[in-house]
Amino acid sequence: MFAADLPTAKTSSVKTPLPGLSQPKDLLRFLTCGSVDDGKSTLIGRLLYDTKLLFDDQVATLERESKSRGGAGQEIDFSLLVDGLEAEREQGITIDVAYRFFSTAKRKFIVADTPGHEQYTRNMATGASNADLAIILVDARKGVLTQTRRHSFIASLLGIRHVVLAVNKIDLVGYSQSRFEETVADYERFARDLSFETVKAIPVSAKLGDNVISRGANLDWYAGPHLLGYLEAVEVARDARHQPFRLPIQWINRPNMDFRGYSGTIASGSVAVGDEVVASLSGRTSTIRSISTYDGDLQDARAGQAVTVTFDDEIDVSRGDVLSDADQRPDVADQFAAHVIWMHDDHLIPGRPYLLKIGTKTVLCSVTEIKYKIVADNFQHLAAKDLGLNEIGIVNISTREPIAFDPYAANRTTGGFILIDRVSNHSVGAGMIGFALRRATNIHWQPVDIDKRRRAQAKSQRPVVLWFTGLSGSGKSTIANLVEQRLFALGCHTYLLDGDNLRHGLNRDLGFTEVDRVENIRRVAETAKLFVDAGLIVLASFISPFRAERRMARECLEPGEFIEIFVDAPLSVAEARDPKGLYKRARAGQIKNFTGIDSPYEPPEAPEIHLDTDKVAIERSADRIIDFLKKGRYLKPG
Repeated sequence: MFAADLPTAKTSSVKTPLPGLSQPKDLLRFLTCGSVDDGKSTLIGRLLYDTKLLFDDQVATLERESKSRGGAGQEIDFSLLVDGLEAEREQGITIDVAYRFFSTAKRKFIVADTPGHEQYTRNMATGASNADLAIILVDARKGVLTQTRRHSFIASLLGIRHVVLAVNKIDLVGYSQSRFEETVADYERFARDLSFETVKAIPVSAKLGDNVISRGANLDWYAGPHLLGYLEAVEVARDARHQPFRLPIQWINRPNMDFRGYSGTIASGSVAVGDEVVASLSGRTSTIRSISTYDGDLQDARAGQAVTVTFDDEIDVSRGDVLSDADQRPDVADQFAAHVIWMHDDHLIPGRPYLLKIGTKTVLCSVTEIKYKIVADNFQHLAAKDLGLNEIGIVNISTREPIAFDPYAANRTTGGFILIDRVSNHSVGAGMIGFALRRATNIHWQPVDIDKRRRAQAKSQRPVVLWFTGLSGSGKSTIANLVEQRLFALGCHTYLLDGDNLRHGLNRDLGFTEVDRVENIRRVAETAKLFVDAGLIVLASFISPFRAERRMARECLEPGEFIEIFVDAPLSVAEARDPKGLYKRARAGQIKNFTGIDSPYEPPEAPEIHLDTDKVAIERSADRIIDFLKKGRYLKPG
């Protein structure tokens, strides 16, 4: 799901052993999670130490650092083995995801030590997205906490079906059987509504080693397996090789004019030379002619292998497409429902454009509706207009173009995605697709004989949107009104869209919260697009404080049809003008979410026209815009 964040430690293939050799050990991926200070890093460190998987110099360093950080006597701080960041060691918490590989005589393991702190829940989700089993740690003294529930819920959402409830620090409650059973009962009451197939409760003391790799003398009342023994034996039965064939195309391989191959890592299933496959986005089918790897050609390949395939005939396939079984195809849609885990301080806003990355494909998208958000503690569904940090919601998403996917419950690789902020390029959300929305499949573009080009020719002008943005009081409406007067005098066909005027009609149901501002600009952009299609010169005067929404408005139109005009006046100047008395009321607390006072304004980074209205007269500003239009040949000759 998080292709850029996860380690590439998958086994490349499963090979038939030679006669006389033992069967290769299988691999179990698991993570440790839970609340802060439950002992996750200590448990992993203890596992590595007790299984004799550390070198002598590592043990010596561990002992030395434990003493330097306040360890008493001969006590070793096992958390230092995985808490590698200096900030982690200073604060005694895990921040990043730490991956460790170890092996026993029975099995190989990759373990992800994930943060317990609420601020780093996104890193916990990263670790869970590729795990087969979760060890949920609970401090025996504290019991099941909010973060325990949140991590359990996220693990369930991300497809983990097997859980170990490790009741840690059992030594600090006198190895109490009743306390253990009370904690287990509390967790099982909560977890019964989750989609776990197995929940195994094990009492442990990670610090002292009780019940980690051996039973110990202090837990004679416990009859179950110790932790390592259970991890070596548990069956997690999630084999991607038995799922339908999926190959997300990462790049087109053209080493010379005579070869065209399609490269990627098989996400699930298997494929062989001669198999019929389909390019999911186009629906075109072909037959596999060859399968190549770094080590040579193969007759067949399976999940986890990086391959380059060729076809018997040419079909349209590009990066981001998904090759699949011809008779078991993924969904292809541009609207779908999904769970989203929001992972950023800035809230998820419906209507705001984000980048959606699924597999090897990245597309523009927006959340069209938040159905509700889910309270992790009790699974309560709450109405929501946005999602904040660590909140989980059920949303509808619309993408700019169709994508190929499977429901996340059926295929974690082809059903998981991340959302990316277009300005900062930060990953801000993780999602799991539920199902495609078929509500628009019967809607098609109706062809018309008179198009935008012919309408513009009849008016002898190039249609364009002049987008005026700036603080209230900067002079946007005044300049836009003056420019329209001059264009009208030149015989141009125009229409002026003003923020205040539209809030009397089209946008009368919207307030001034961030969510409503985004929807306000979305409606304006779509309206402006219709007027451009009619061949008009559109003047749009809106504060439009956020860069993301101005970019969205630009991308609604064709290149050259959007001219951003930054009407720039310092806040002090705009506030001194205050023609409507709005700043005074905002300062008095009578107007909430007022741009420049308690709501931010993000100035354009590269506007086509920049007007300093505290230095340049209104008439001169209007002249600059007219000159720009004439030079760009937007106006009729003469």
